[in-house]
Amino acid sequence: MAGAGAAIRDEGPETTGPRVSEFAAHSIGGGLALLLGLLGVFGGAGTIVAATAVDTTGGKASLIVGGILLIIAATLAMCGLNMVAPGEARVVQLFGRYRGTIRTDGLRWVNPLTSREKISTRVRNHETPVMKVNDAYGNPIELAAVVVWKVQDTAQALFEVDDFLEFVSTQTEAAVRHIAIEYPYDAHDENGLSLRGNAEEITEKLALELHARVEAAGVHIVESRFTHLAYAPEIASAMLQRQQAGAVVAARRQIVDGAVGMVEAAIARITEQDIVELDAERKAAMVSNLMVVLCGDRSAQPVLNTGTLYQ
Repeated sequence: MAGAGAAIRDEGPETTGPRVSEFAAHSIGGGLALLLGLLGVFGGAGTIVAATAVDTTGGKASLIVGGILLIIAATLAMCGLNMVAPGEARVVQLFGRYRGTIRTDGLRWVNPLTSREKISTRVRNHETPVMKVNDAYGNPIELAAVVVWKVQDTAQALFEVDDFLEFVSTQTEAAVRHIAIEYPYDAHDENGLSLRGNAEEITEKLALELHARVEAAGVHIVESRFTHLAYAPEIASAMLQRQQAGAVVAARRQIVDGAVGMVEAAIARITEQDIVELDAERKAAMVSNLMVVLCGDRSAQPVLNTGTLYQ
């Protein structure tokens, strides 16, 4: 498995190592920060109200300015509050520098001067459109696939690629096309892999191919499956005739194998019980007659012999 993965990784797009990887951002529980912020706002408002009871102009101005500054500071501090839902994360940046990712759900507080970008870490589906490609034998086929994936490294998803959603979509279609041209729809060789006859093996190879292609975006492939696989309409009828001919040949082969076994058993039993002595010529005639009866498409028409065995 490791060898196959390494081989597919070598065939995939060449990507450099990630320049940034996810780590936990420094944050605290938002409940305490919210309480302190509200106390600061109410405290500033109370200070302003209390300034009306002061007689001196300087003292009144100082209290009013102090109250306003306290309200501004408390409001600014509460700007650092974040609501993080389950299955979501917040990527924190300070003046363009990555400062970590918040994955803990609930109300969290970080530096209010930072920017926080929401990114979903839920499992997602991506279904490719029905694509027409040529298989390994050059036959046009139609196929589509569905990929189940999720963001595993939020930093790579946000900073390593321009748009990770579009990146996953494009790389998925590229991987499906690459797998389609590497294998035939139906293998002429019984030991060869084919898209129709070896679905599990091909699906595993598709998963490895996808993993190698989207790893740079911090994406984890959960599952991948083909949802549509068929010959293109222009050759579908011809390929159907080929499959029917193969089925007829296989059925005839089984009938002939069974008939030969029955003829062998009949000759052996006649010889063992000494029912009648047959020379080589009559034995050949008997074998011919039995094979015609057992392998024929129609019911045999019996011929009555009223003479001796040799007449």
